[in-house]
Amino acid sequence: MNAKVNPLSRRPKNKRLVMAVRGAAGVGKSHFAASLADAGLGRLCFFDAERKARLLAGASGATPKFDALEIHHPDELPEFISWALEGEGKAQNYGCYALDSWTLYFGRKYRQSLEAIRAQRADPTAQPSAEQLQADQLIYQEVLRRLCVDSGACVVITDQIAAKGKEDREENELGQVLPMTLGGLEYYVDVMIELSLRLEGFEQVRIARVIKSNSSSFPIGLELKNPSFKDFLARMEDLENAKEEFPEFLKPIQLISSGKEADLAGLLQQGEEVGLDKTQVLTAARHYHGVSSLEQLKAEHIADLLKRLNEKYPASEKRQKLSKVA
Repeated sequence: MNAKVNPLSRRPKNKRLVMAVRGAAGVGKSHFAASLADAGLGRLCFFDAERKARLLAGASGATPKFDALEIHHPDELPEFISWALEGEGKAQNYGCYALDSWTLYFGRKYRQSLEAIRAQRADPTAQPSAEQLQADQLIYQEVLRRLCVDSGACVVITDQIAAKGKEDREENELGQVLPMTLGGLEYYVDVMIELSLRLEGFEQVRIARVIKSNSSSFPIGLELKNPSFKDFLARMEDLENAKEEFPEFLKPIQLISSGKEADLAGLLQQGEEVGLDKTQVLTAARHYHGVSSLEQLKAEHIADLLKRLNEKYPASEKRQKLSKVA
C-alpha cells in the first residue's frame, strides 16, 4: 500500500519571493538579479540568456560567487532548468535562481518559430495561426512554471523595456512580439518592479518602483533606492513581524488650508489622518502631476492634492471614520 501524503506537511515553511524586474537597458537589472547571491539563500544559479554575466562581479574567476550558465540557444534553457532542479545539477544545492533575460529568450524563441512557419509556407510575410501561438505559449509558460513554481525557491527574472511608453507593445525585426512577454510574467511572479535611474544632486541612484504586487508588504507605487534582493526580503519579514499599535487617544482633526500651510509635511499628515501612507500619496502625485518623487511637487501641486483630499474625505467623514476605529 502506497504511503499517503499528509496535506498539512505542504504548508509554507520558508519565506519565498518571486520577482520580475523590468527596465530599459543599463539600469542595473542584471546586477539586481545577481544580488540574490548575497541574500543568504544559498548558491545562486544564474541562467544567462544575454551572455553578459561575465561582466558581473562574482560571476567568474577561480572561485565564482555564483554559477552563471550561458544559454547559447533558446532550446537549451528548459534543459538547463531541468538539469538544475532535478538532474545532475541538483548536487550543487542551489538555493535561488535568476533568468537574465526573459525578453531575450522569448524573442529568440518567437523568432525561431516564425522563421520555421515562413520557411514551411514559402512566404516571408507569413504569421503564426492562433493555434500555433497557443502551442508556443505553453512552451514559454513551462519555463516560467518550472522556475517560479517547481523550484520552490526565490527567483528573479529580468525583462527589458525597449523605450518608455512601449511597455505594452514591444517589437523586434520580425514583427510584433506577443504581449505575453509581460503577461506571462504577471501570472507567475509575486512582485514586479520597474528599475530606473534618477539624479539626486550630483549622485545617480537606482530607483525600484513596485508596479505589480500580490503582497501587502510591497504596495503599488512603493519606491526603494539602490535596492538589492536582500532589501526586499528584509522588508517582507519586518512588516510581517511588526505589530500594529494604536494610540490611546485620538488627535483632533485640523484641516489644512491650501495657502501658506500647503506644504509637503501637511499633505502627508492630512493623508495619514485618513489612512493614506506616503506611497499612496506619491502614487496620486505621479498620476495627477507627473512627478517621480514628492520632493518635486510645487506649491500649486500640493494645494491641488490637498483640495482633492478634502473633497474625498470631508471633516465629518473623517470624524466618523476615526470614531469607528476608536
